Amino acid sequence: MDENVEYDILEDALKRCHSNWDAAQSHGLLTGRLAVAGVPAGPDWMLQVLENSDAPSATRRECGELLDILFQSTHRQLSERLSEFAPLLPHDDDVDLRTAALAHWCEGFLHGLVSATHGAALKERLSAEPLADVIKDMLQLTRAGPGADSDAEANDVAYFELVEYVRVAAQLSYEELTEIRHSANAPGGNNTSGSE
Repeated sequence: MDENVEYDILEDALKRCHSNWDAAQSHGLLTGRLAVAGVPAGPDWMLQVLENSDAPSATRRECGELLDILFQSTHRQLSERLSEFAPLLPHDDDVDLRTAALAHWCEGFLHGLVSATHGAALKERLSAEPLADVIKDMLQLTRAGPGADSDAEANDVAYFELVEYVRVAAQLSYEELTEIRHSANAPGGNNTSGSE
């Protein structure tokens, strides 16, 4: 059975590791990197999340273990097209916290799509439909804040609709970039350190 990482546990571990990335950003970054490069993206992603960590080795090791579990479960969910894939976000009633985390997830995802070494083929795919719309929408969500509507129920409905959109958009991006991943991981491609 696949292990999962809880948002609060990873968030706490990353803070103790003095990472510059929070839990939502880290998962967004991972999802974007997996969409572009597949499994070979894992080590670089983990190094990036823990880049400025000056935590004691036991704390850093704990962070690394949690990040590895997150990597394994996220890759499995995306590659096996499982409906359980979802952005790693807080289970909290605080609308400000949830909205900020969703914006951070989108920031991480977009960074993951564009920060890896890539060529003209990826740039072309990202600028064409449907990925161009996904990127535009995610950029909008990075600036998201809680609605002015004081109705908590309406805010909840809007938030969960946005989370569902992001979930489906991330899965769509993974599917749309299948050829890019395969060409990057093929012998003679940009990255030959592993497979999808």
